[in-house]
Amino acid sequence: MFRLPRPPRSLAGQLFAMQVLVVAVVVAGCAVFAYATARGQAEDAARRQAGAVACSVADSPSVREAVREAARGTAPAAGLPAGPATGSPAGSAAGSAAGSATGSATGSPAGSAAGSATGAPAGSAVDASAGLSAVLQPYAERVRTDSGVDFVTIMAPDGRRWTHPDPRRIGERFIGNTAPALRGETFSETYTGTLGPSIRVVTPLTDNGRVIGMVSAGITVRVISDRLAAQLVVLGWFAAGALALGGVGTYVVNARLRRHTHGMNAAELSRMYDYHQAALHGVREGLLMLDGQRRITLINDAGRELLGLDGQIRGSGVADLGLPAPLTGALLADRPRVDEVHLTADRVLVVNSSPVAGGGRRGTVVTLRDHTELQSLTGELDQERGFTQALRSQAHEAANRLHTVVSLIELDRAEEAVEFATAELELAQALTDEVVTAVGEPVLVALLLGKAAQAHERGVELVVTPDSSVIDGRTGIPPARDLVTVLGNLVDNAVDALSGVPGGRVMVTVRAEGDGLLIRVADNGPGLPEGADVFRRGWSGKGEGRGLGLALVRQVAHRHGGSADAAARADGGAEFTVRLPMRGEAGA
Repeated sequence: MFRLPRPPRSLAGQLFAMQVLVVAVVVAGCAVFAYATARGQAEDAARRQAGAVACSVADSPSVREAVREAARGTAPAAGLPAGPATGSPAGSAAGSAAGSATGSATGSPAGSAAGSATGAPAGSAVDASAGLSAVLQPYAERVRTDSGVDFVTIMAPDGRRWTHPDPRRIGERFIGNTAPALRGETFSETYTGTLGPSIRVVTPLTDNGRVIGMVSAGITVRVISDRLAAQLVVLGWFAAGALALGGVGTYVVNARLRRHTHGMNAAELSRMYDYHQAALHGVREGLLMLDGQRRITLINDAGRELLGLDGQIRGSGVADLGLPAPLTGALLADRPRVDEVHLTADRVLVVNSSPVAGGGRRGTVVTLRDHTELQSLTGELDQERGFTQALRSQAHEAANRLHTVVSLIELDRAEEAVEFATAELELAQALTDEVVTAVGEPVLVALLLGKAAQAHERGVELVVTPDSSVIDGRTGIPPARDLVTVLGNLVDNAVDALSGVPGGRVMVTVRAEGDGLLIRVADNGPGLPEGADVFRRGWSGKGEGRGLGLALVRQVAHRHGGSADAAARADGGAEFTVRLPMRGEAGA
């Protein structure tokens, strides 16, 4: 018969079954141990009880005197105490084998064959053993009833019983061991006698050190079992209660576990953990998980690299990581952050954060994307776009000039055409020669020429100051990409500030100064607001969504161990100065 495969049991279900089994085994083991302990204690208690009764009977002076008289062949006294604990008379005297009608009031032997009137000897026809049994049997039965044992047997040294719970057994041989008692020792044993298996104690009855009889008292195993049965009922209720309580507690714990594991089994949890680890360490984006106190509970390898963190940081607070203040504020924020750009010492990061809640806990998930390369490419693209626009403008101007030259030639005014064309060429060549002579570094020369064309299109003049010096060929110069980032952003910022200002002028200075490189860009625009941190990311005089260029300038300067400063010029405008160390010369 085809059977559908059973779905694997959830982890909580497996743990529940295992815990119930463990609880059941523990409860059963405790119950068995308690039963064994109770049985052992019951047997010890029965042994002590039987021993106390046997020794009390053996130590009774009345019993010893009766056995002594029987041993001398005379009838025992007419009465015995009710028990070893009371010492009161036991009742009327037992008759002899002939059965006298009345006993002597003065304690004379009871049981003469003919009575006092005949004057015959009192014990001549007395069966001493039968008379002793008649005296001791009532006494032994009263002791047995009062003490709660199952039998009290008083016997002769040869094992013949003088007393027994069953009167028909009197005179028969005692069933069991007596040798230790004949040696004067009290001992206990478990033996099967006429009443069945019993725990018995046998003790000698002595007279001046001579064994004249023995006393055995015992409790049957059946009685002990009945006592244990009553205890087992109580023990069973306790065991059932413990099992029920353990089952309920296990169910509650596993219900909570089932909620936290979403009913998945161990294989599914293991597979999910493997996927989690692979995804966590395989993605290029940085991932952080923060708890409600903004402590790091999880961070992947990319997150460590992007934030520049090393060592054990799990459990550390975000405020203790030494990150820039704006980035720290973004990580500590309660509201979600979407595609915010933040700067670290050497990277541009795009930060997204989202508060989460689950399993009774609250926290924040933060993703980090490295925007450094993209920002650099974006800057280069902007430069290329600017160059393209400048070239388009120049092509348009060149076409106009070319039409002018052609028209002059058609008008037979060749000299004016040559003069007009030569003047334009001299002006362009003069600007090129000025930049090449002052700077020399090819990348910066190309950048400045392009920026000069862009500025000219916007009605701004860009000049290179005379105190600039050639830096081409110098060792230790920072990478060209960083130089483009610094100079390009400073020039763009100055040109933007001069937009709409008549006679706008941007002065660029690039020179080696000491063991470093100085880049200064000044303008004659409106200047800087009082006390403004112009290098802070997000600050811009051009509206929201700007303010990244100057922040990148300071980031590059700090990454190379340099500085970036901004100040107002005395004659109006702003002046930005960046100093970058040249590592080769500094090392020399």
